[in-house]
Amino acid sequence: MNINKYLDSTYLKTPEQAGISNSDTLDLVHELAQEAIDNSIYAVMIRPDYVRSVRELLNTKKSDVILGTVIGFPEGSFDLNEKLREAQRAIADGADELDFVINYEAFKKGNIETVKEEVETATSIVLREGKIIKWIIETAALTDQQIIQVTQLIRDIVLEKIGEENAEKVFVKSSTGFYVTPNGEPNGANEHVIKLMLENAGPLPVKASGGVKSKEEAEKMISLGVQRIGTSSALAIVKGNTTKEGY
Repeated sequence: MNINKYLDSTYLKTPEQAGISNSDTLDLVHELAQEAIDNSIYAVMIRPDYVRSVRELLNTKKSDVILGTVIGFPEGSFDLNEKLREAQRAIADGADELDFVINYEAFKKGNIETVKEEVETATSIVLREGKIIKWIIETAALTDQQIIQVTQLIRDIVLEKIGEENAEKVFVKSSTGFYVTPNGEPNGANEHVIKLMLENAGPLPVKASGGVKSKEEAEKMISLGVQRIGTSSALAIVKGNTTKEGY
């Protein structure tokens, strides 16, 4: 199994969250990109502010590492127009893939039309630009039934409005990795929620994200059927190590 081709090597902390400067953060994301180049890791996933700089680095290195970013992160409750502006800037700056946090709070409140409009509009725009889109549903904030419902909602919108021929370009993704759970409970990918997503997303692919920190955990996710894994432990996973840090 070539585990590298499944991995999105991720750094999504703001300078404030990490307690470092913006310049130090830029150094970290450049280091992340270089590690991906050196270890044939499929993609890097970073904040929108750093996309242009990392795109320049990847181009200079003539690298085919995929460049991803996050939109509406991590709350997901941003206005649709705000998310679209952020996405269009990221595309202009050179992002290949955009991971949108779905407005899961609107979904939980029953504002289904708001969520439908967001998914259809953003997916259409991103695909029209020739990019990949992933919808982060934040499983730790949802019940099992809500995970099933929102996964089916995304699937149905894509099949009915976007077209089944585009299904492989629209992922359903488990987690931001930043959701604060009560009592320190897991806040991302685990076997139970990933199975729920896989059972209800098809033919859309699933990305497992949040809490995958070892090669064994990554291999388990792949064996379940996920096509991508988002982790800040990508290098450790590639080297067969385990880390307790990150998301």
